[in-house]
Amino acid sequence: MTYQMFFMLGGGLGLFLYGMRMMGDGLEKAAGSRMKRLLEILTTNRFMGILVGILVTAIIQSSSATTVMVVGFVNTGLMNLAQATGVILGANIGTTITGQIVALELTEYAPIAVFAGVALILFAKKRSIKHIGEIIAGFGILFMGMDLMSTAMSPLRESMTFQNAMTQISNPFLGVLVGAVFTAIIQSSSAAIGILQALAMQGLVDLNAGIFIIFGMKIGTCITAILASIGTGVSAKRAAAIHLIYNTVSVSVFAALISLGLPYVSWIESLSPGNTVRQIANASTIFSVVCTTLTFPIAGYLPFLATRLVPGEEREQEEMHLEFLDKRILETPPIAVAQIMNEVGRMGDMAHKNLAQAMDIVLTRDEAKIKDVLRREEVLNYLNREITDYLISANGLELPERDLKLIGGLFHVVNDIERIGDHSENIVEYAEYLIEHNLPMSDKAISELTEMRDKVLTIIDDSIRALKTRDRALAETIKAQENAIDELEKVLRDNHIERLNNQLCVPGSGVIFLDVVNNLERIADHADNISRFVLD
Repeated sequence: MTYQMFFMLGGGLGLFLYGMRMMGDGLEKAAGSRMKRLLEILTTNRFMGILVGILVTAIIQSSSATTVMVVGFVNTGLMNLAQATGVILGANIGTTITGQIVALELTEYAPIAVFAGVALILFAKKRSIKHIGEIIAGFGILFMGMDLMSTAMSPLRESMTFQNAMTQISNPFLGVLVGAVFTAIIQSSSAAIGILQALAMQGLVDLNAGIFIIFGMKIGTCITAILASIGTGVSAKRAAAIHLIYNTVSVSVFAALISLGLPYVSWIESLSPGNTVRQIANASTIFSVVCTTLTFPIAGYLPFLATRLVPGEEREQEEMHLEFLDKRILETPPIAVAQIMNEVGRMGDMAHKNLAQAMDIVLTRDEAKIKDVLRREEVLNYLNREITDYLISANGLELPERDLKLIGGLFHVVNDIERIGDHSENIVEYAEYLIEHNLPMSDKAISELTEMRDKVLTIIDDSIRALKTRDRALAETIKAQENAIDELEKVLRDNHIERLNNQLCVPGSGVIFLDVVNNLERIADHADNISRFVLD
């Protein structure tokens, strides 16, 4: 292969991959919030998981990307191994869509598609029309890449060395090995199939040689998910193992049956005689459909096998971690936004719990809870930093205007929740002072602090629930609650001054009483800020 051929092939592959990515991005953006709904469908049954796997992979044009997402979802607890199995089975079918598109052989229309798509991207006013333009332009670029790869390979028809090499690849084991290694290197089975189809366009490969290369590609595509599982929990590693087990066993069984005389190749050839490009696409699709269909009744055993292959117990999750967020989820922006909301809600619940325990320490002098509150405050600070980083990353994604506005508002929400944690820490410090100096507090003061505590815990709970559910009606009640707490603070201050005048309380305890009341009032202000986000 000359340098010119090599560069043409590389350029064609680059255009093919870019066109595939552009088309997938356009489809994903056009799908928008519907991607969130797909996750809800996942929770029903394995069959629906397969359908979702097919659809998501067809949209993003990459089974590798889908399985990486699955690893991320399992790692965050968003998906269990049973659900992951269904999606992985479906992804193996969905990834063959690219090959079927290539088999249409619409190369002569590619420049028209690029022109039309770019025109829509540049001149359309509506974002939805621009997304359609991306799909059309990506479609055209993909075929232009195929044409360039095919042209680059045309001189190989005269090369005896290449012809001899292809004869060797007809050996099943060698064919599988070549397909697996090549796909593992470029990390895209769709692109690997595309290159094989480009060879077929020049008559350089027939289905007899190509079938085992296709099988090898099915194994090679597993490397992406395996790499993505590095550094994750045991469950995420098992999700990657399910992908590897399923593809390896499927390929081994099919290859053995063909070697023993199964007329699979001749049957595929009979579906589209003389059209090797279409035959390669059909061989890949039918293989995936047949394997998924046969595996479906026993798919429940795949998690069991993965557990044996990847032994060990999932370590007990510490609070100092992100439960719903994973970098891989950013590959699917609409789902990433939903997961950020879940993580912020978790942070809110933690802040609520910290205040409740901080006030228990003040009212009951329970020193055993101090360590828990201070540890949880460290977690809240950690979540504040990590979620903010995710918000910055998500802010750079192409999202609907509503989601971008939501992300912008969440910066303030996360800060308000973190401030609630800071005030709870202040309250613990006041409690420590009471305990250390053995300062008593009157029954009346304890009763008043209990009343205010209950009201503040209620307003936090309502604001966080309104945030999680986008409940505007509930959010609209927060302002009245905050006003009532403001009034209560004034009453408690007046009552405290009256007790001081009547010498019914110790001055040292009185200072702590006022500081606690002030912090509770400030917490209510932050809860009100969260409700404003919901209303906006």
